[in-house]
Amino acid sequence: MENFNQTLPDVFYLLGLSTVPHLQVIGSFMLVVLYTIILTGNCLLLITVRISPKLHTPMYFFLSNLSFVDICFSSTIVPVILRNTLSTDKSISVGGCMVQMLCYLGIGAAESLLLAMMAYDRFVAICRPLHYVSIMNTRFCIILALIPWILGFLNSSMQVHITWRLPFCKSQHINYFFCDVPPLLRLSCRDTWLNEISMYLAVGILVLCSFSLTLISYVYIISTILKMHSSRSRYAVFSTCSSHLTVVTLFYGTIMSIYLQPRSNHSVEKDKFVSVLYTVVTPMFNPIIYSIRNKEVKTCIVQNLKQVINPSV
Repeated sequence: MENFNQTLPDVFYLLGLSTVPHLQVIGSFMLVVLYTIILTGNCLLLITVRISPKLHTPMYFFLSNLSFVDICFSSTIVPVILRNTLSTDKSISVGGCMVQMLCYLGIGAAESLLLAMMAYDRFVAICRPLHYVSIMNTRFCIILALIPWILGFLNSSMQVHITWRLPFCKSQHINYFFCDVPPLLRLSCRDTWLNEISMYLAVGILVLCSFSLTLISYVYIISTILKMHSSRSRYAVFSTCSSHLTVVTLFYGTIMSIYLQPRSNHSVEKDKFVSVLYTVVTPMFNPIIYSIRNKEVKTCIVQNLKQVINPSV
């Protein structure tokens, strides 16, 4: 324990997205815009689902959960990036780094599992329509919504524990824009093979299992769609599911490209770019994709805005 304390710095220094001053300014401006869109879009979706009785269904219950997760997910990263970029002080305390890693990994895993739950909901709705109401009852939906949070934070607690038992004696400078496992492993002067195996197993079990469940659900869904005789019905069902598939492809693809590749193949600049995609870009696109491609949501948003503007109508 004494050796551990001697090799754990008081603070770390996040080098950020870029060390070029003018690129930092451009990056900060873009992040402010994207973060504003994330908060506005996801809050609008949450409020619309909450105040529209028509949207009080399991599908929109999970969509609300996804919006809440996206707000939390981006909020663990973006404010820290902006603070470090706009301030001369690039430091982050060890406690702050631990908390950020715990929240980031926990919420990221929760989103991965939640997407699988949403795919299961669509499977039941399309492939078992007569049993949908009885299967996707309120109690079962709440359980399905809680499972991602519980498993996500169990995983993140384990990853944080084993990561922060390492001695960090190479440097105090993290060549990244937030506290994540791979960049911290590069600072350790001890062999990190156990940590890497643990990371691969965690991602393999959580992400690949989630992706497999999603894929299996959509194999059955597509098979059911192709059996429909009405082209209008096929289009309506596929339109509902295509937005979910877009989100799933972007999220799972970026996660696996970072955490399931060998350490020797890691490129810091590439990892930074991919991380921005799933920590900022994906949470921004989710409400846009689900709103634009969903007629019910668009109709409810328009109706609610009309009531706000002209309450007498």
